[in-house]
Amino acid sequence: MATGRNPRSRKRHLIEGAQHHDDKPATPANLRPLEETVPVSVFRGEVAAWARRVGVEPKEIRLRPMKRKWASCSSRGRLTFDTALLAQPARKRAEVIVHELLHLRIPNHGKLFESLLNGYIDSAY
Repeated sequence: MATGRNPRSRKRHLIEGAQHHDDKPATPANLRPLEETVPVSVFRGEVAAWARRVGVEPKEIRLRPMKRKWASCSSRGRLTFDTALLAQPARKRAEVIVHELLHLRIPNHGKLFESLLNGYIDSAY
């Protein structure tokens, strides 16, 4: 299976819980208007609320521009989110937030992970 990617980076992706996003806006023309962008404080509140619901405590929450993924989770409990996520609809933000928070409990994307992720999102939306 030749994907053109370094197999080590794929492994790191799975370990860190990075979520690739082919649907991420690629150009400024695809970005949502500023009035739809949530403030950082609101986003951090969303992360905190979901963390309580999932039953985890991230050590650190960072926001920074990311080119290839919406977020990542380090083995030390640090969650890093793409600043472009602030301009996404609430459901998309929740999917990414819950995805990363679940990696603090489950390091892989197995059946249990997918089941929990779908359960949390489906119950909220």
